[in-house]
Amino acid sequence: MNFDKYNQSSFLVIKAAYLYYIKEKPQNVIAEELNISITTVSRLLKRAKEERIVQFVIRDNYIECIELEAELKEAFQLQNVIIAPSSFYPEEDGENEDPESDKKLVALEAARYLQRIIRPGDTLGITWGSTVYEMINYLNPAQRVDATFVTLHGSLAACKDEWDVRTLVQRLAKAFSGKKYAFLSDALMSSSETVVALKKEKRFAQMYKIFDKVDISICGIGSFYPEVTTILASPSYIEEKLRKQLEDKEVVGDIALRFFDKNGKECETDLKERTISIDFETYKKIPQKIAIASGRYKAHTVYYALIAGLIDVLIVDSKLGTELIRLYQKNKEKKDR
Repeated sequence: MNFDKYNQSSFLVIKAAYLYYIKEKPQNVIAEELNISITTVSRLLKRAKEERIVQFVIRDNYIECIELEAELKEAFQLQNVIIAPSSFYPEEDGENEDPESDKKLVALEAARYLQRIIRPGDTLGITWGSTVYEMINYLNPAQRVDATFVTLHGSLAACKDEWDVRTLVQRLAKAFSGKKYAFLSDALMSSSETVVALKKEKRFAQMYKIFDKVDISICGIGSFYPEVTTILASPSYIEEKLRKQLEDKEVVGDIALRFFDKNGKECETDLKERTISIDFETYKKIPQKIAIASGRYKAHTVYYALIAGLIDVLIVDSKLGTELIRLYQKNKEKKDR
C-alpha cells in the first residue's frame, strides 16, 4: 500500500462520500461540518469514485467505519472519532492482518486530522512512540501554522532513538514552521530529589508552565494488559523492582509516561516521583486529548483510558474500534444484570 505524505485522509474521503451520497447533504454544508473548503469536498468525492469507494453505494466495510465512529462517540462521550479502515489481505486459510499497515493508516488519519484542527496560537504537546513518529511522516510541510509544540516528557532515546520525543517535536515544529520546546534531560531520574531540584531550574520551570497552556495533545498508548507490549516495561527503561511495583498496583497502560490502572488512576510507585513528565492531573485538563492507537491487542488498555476520561479524540483502526465496542457492550451487560 502506498502511503504518500500528500495523500488525503481515507477516513475523510469516506465521510465526505457518506454525507453526500447517503445523507444527501450539500457540499457547502459538508465543507463546514468537516472544516475544509468546498473545493476539497469536490476532490474528496472525485477520489471516492476513482478508487471505487463509491459505486452508487458505499461499500459495506466503509459504512461499518462510519457506523463504528458513531457508536464509539456515543458510548464514550467523545469529542471526535476517526476510524482507519483496517487492511486485510485474503489468503486461502482466511484473513492475514498487517499490523504495520494498520499503524500507518492510523498515522495518516492522525496527520490529516491535526492539519484540519490546528490553529495559530495553539500549543500542542506530544509524546514519544512509533505511531506519533509515523504521523509526522505524513504531515504536509506546505501548511504553515504559528503554533507552539512541546514535549510532554523527557527523553527516551535509550529505548528507541528515532521515536524519541525531542526528535519528534523538532520535526513537528519544522513541518508547521512553529516554535518548539523540549526537556533537555532523560525522562527517568535516579531519585525524586533530583526531579524536585530540576523543577527549580529556569528551563524546567518554563516547561512545566507551558503544560498549563497546552490546547491539544497527541499521544500513543502503551499497553500492560492483558499482555505487556510496551517498550517501557523493558529493562532499558525500568528495572525489575519497579516493574513489580507496577504489577502489584495492577497497571494496565501508560500515557505520557504516566502509568494508570483500570480506574484510570495513576499507579502510586517510585516511578511517579522520578519521572520528568506532565503530571497526570494537568494532562487530564488538556481541552483536546487525542489518542492514536492500532491493533486489537490494545483494546483493554484503550478501553480503561476511555472510561476514565483520559481521551477526548480517538483515532484507531477498525479492528481495534470493533473490539472496543465489544468490550463496552460486554461490561454494560454485566452492570445491567
